[in-house]
Amino acid sequence: MASSSVPALMKGVQMQHTGGPEVLQYRTDLPVPFPGDGELLVKNEYIGINYVDVYWRIGMMGTAPEGIIGREAEGKIVSTGAGDIGGFKVGDRVVWLSIGSYAEYTAVPSSLAFPIPPGIEPGMAAAALLQGLFALTLVEKIVHVKQGDWALVHAAAGGVGLWLCQLLRAHGAKTIATASTTEKLALAKANGADYTINYREEHDLVARVDEITQGHGVDIVYDGIGKDQTENNVQVVAQHGTIVTYGATSGFPGQVPHGQLVAKKARFVGPGQSSLMGNIGGEFQQWCAKLFDTMAKHNITIRIHRKYSLSEMRKAHEDLEARRTTGKVLVTP
Repeated sequence: MASSSVPALMKGVQMQHTGGPEVLQYRTDLPVPFPGDGELLVKNEYIGINYVDVYWRIGMMGTAPEGIIGREAEGKIVSTGAGDIGGFKVGDRVVWLSIGSYAEYTAVPSSLAFPIPPGIEPGMAAAALLQGLFALTLVEKIVHVKQGDWALVHAAAGGVGLWLCQLLRAHGAKTIATASTTEKLALAKANGADYTINYREEHDLVARVDEITQGHGVDIVYDGIGKDQTENNVQVVAQHGTIVTYGATSGFPGQVPHGQLVAKKARFVGPGQSSLMGNIGGEFQQWCAKLFDTMAKHNITIRIHRKYSLSEMRKAHEDLEARRTTGKVLVTP
């Protein structure tokens, strides 16, 4: 079933090859996709931008269909394919997690779409989905955070970092946040961090964590930076603790000293093991329901850094890579 208002061409951002932000080409003549069996054609209203998009752009994640990257968006269903479409219909507002969001229209599997709950402000579903689901699985599946746990969150003012600060507070953990500026640290503290460390000014992060935790160390390290923090992470993790590396803005983690981890009986979870889709498996709908319930129950706030236009996608990537953003980056077609 289709809406009569679906055009033949659309605006979008396409890549012909991998590389820097300059490979993102804004187009106004891309063909609107046709939904296949079990798919929904969604007219995107808000597109979520994530650091993983940079990895796609530089070729770390494979090749995107039609050269259009982007993992999430929210919008309205304008057409449906044949087969089982999960009870969705034309006109429904949904948020989805798949591939190809850098466009006005995307054909997405109905199994990876979720109806936007009433009361969610426009843009907030797209702002919440990937980072919120990821953070939720990091505290409830990859590690089962308990009351009183010590947690260290690197890059705490980023999109995932702010989610982690709020979720850790909701779980009763004691959180130490790191960031590169006073403003970012203040933001992390406002979102639930108990202690903050400026990693550009603090000459001995390990000693500072030891001081804060009175020699205990941290039960969980959440690291979205990667290589630059590898050694520190091993030093600060407590006995029987867990180091979760989920990002690599400074490069992939260096060689983890196996002997030190064994001596501490600590666990290391690498980027592949903490990947979002691997965590969720076939439970997308249940995790989405849990996400929006958690947002309401714990009054989770989402900071929107800025809303870029689709034609400004290069600028959005440049700002993201230069760490000029805090919270979530959105794009409107």
